[in-house]
Amino acid sequence: MVKILKYVLWCLLLFMIYMVVSTSMESNLFEELPQLASIPWMKATLWDFYANVFLIYCWVIYKEQKVFPLVIWAVLFFLLGSIATISYVLIQLYKLKSGEGFSQLLLKINKSHE
Repeated sequence: MVKILKYVLWCLLLFMIYMVVSTSMESNLFEELPQLASIPWMKATLWDFYANVFLIYCWVIYKEQKVFPLVIWAVLFFLLGSIATISYVLIQLYKLKSGEGFSQLLLKINKSHE
């Protein structure tokens, strides 16, 4: 199951990178921002996104013991969204030892020496 999740996440990561790059080439977010900010659903979508980022970041706070990774991942999550989130989960999947599964993925704390 871990192998399947890795495959799915790699596909999703590549798709999200493609979407962000192709959309950025088509439209400048900073030029569109005033118009987007006036749309109520856009505001709701952003609040929804950052609520999800906060929840995922709480998991990262649980998993990580060092301050530096916590700061780096916070910045990446809030700036890159799902690209950073998928990357973090993939890194955690590749840290699993043979035979470890989802419970270790979710509950295993990253030790300082790892």
